Amino acid sequence: MHDKIAGCLFGMALGDALAAPTEFMTVEQILRQFPPNGPQEPLGNPARVTDDTQMAIAVGMALIETALPYAPQTLGASLVTTFSAWHDDPENNRAPGMTCMSSIARLMTGQRWQTATNIGSKGCGANMRVQPVALLPVDTAHQAKLAQFQAALTHGHPTALAASDLTAWVIADLLHDGEITTLPVRVRSYAESQRRVYHADWLGDLYRTAITFPTGEDFIEQGWRECLHILDRLDRALTVLDRNTDPCLLTGAGWIAEEAFATALYCFLLYPDDPAAVMRRAAVNSGDSDSIACIAGAFAGAYKGLPALPAEWVERVEYRDTLRDIALVIDGRT
Repeated sequence: MHDKIAGCLFGMALGDALAAPTEFMTVEQILRQFPPNGPQEPLGNPARVTDDTQMAIAVGMALIETALPYAPQTLGASLVTTFSAWHDDPENNRAPGMTCMSSIARLMTGQRWQTATNIGSKGCGANMRVQPVALLPVDTAHQAKLAQFQAALTHGHPTALAASDLTAWVIADLLHDGEITTLPVRVRSYAESQRRVYHADWLGDLYRTAITFPTGEDFIEQGWRECLHILDRLDRALTVLDRNTDPCLLTGAGWIAEEAFATALYCFLLYPDDPAAVMRRAAVNSGDSDSIACIAGAFAGAYKGLPALPAEWVERVEYRDTLRDIALVIDGRT
């Protein structure tokens, strides 16, 4: 289990580092700069990651620094502390998302999180950092609450919450050797089962800030409806499994949370037994390359474990000592 926990965290960081240079580029530009097939290994020593890994580390540190059992007040305080430290860190110079930065700036003033969050944002900043939640030894319902809560502090849109929940669910499933051939069916079944599950004990009255939803159940159903729609696109893509076409043309560009989830999962399912191939495929696209590769790398690492990742990449990736420490603490709780 330790190899799989560490594999998820390092897969996340390695996918992020590999695709960092290709964000904001077209496929043609990527192939021109990294001929003939795109980047084949992360650049540099250390291989620098982006804000995606930095924020996942902030989530991980908050989780391991919060006294058990987790509660909204204590975990929320820890997340505000680690998010604030990231916000002010001089190394936070990797084109951080404006939703994260603005929401955290409001949290730092002491504003209540339900009003500090950006209720209209379902950006992929919500789920590109959820990996540590998926590694915890908690049941599915508790995992869902934690996944949605960490997203909700900055991205309050119901689809951001649902996509974060779904991303964590897949990682946990892969961590426990879920069967690959039936994974899309199980993903859909889980999404259907959650359509009207509003975790009021963690989300409180968040739905009221959205104005248009009379109940929490109506609020969260909108998020699951959009996730189920993207799963329809994923199912269509999986009938072909085209390894050459830009995956963003099939399942979305990944700037929003549900598309980042679906496109990352598609890239993983193209090469489920080859983490390096997953990350290379995820790094060459016309969308949010680093976030897609970050999530896809986490899927691959959770499924195959740390020994399946290129050892030379692991030894070069930025924040490797911190990633190892988080993996050790989480593993100690399993």
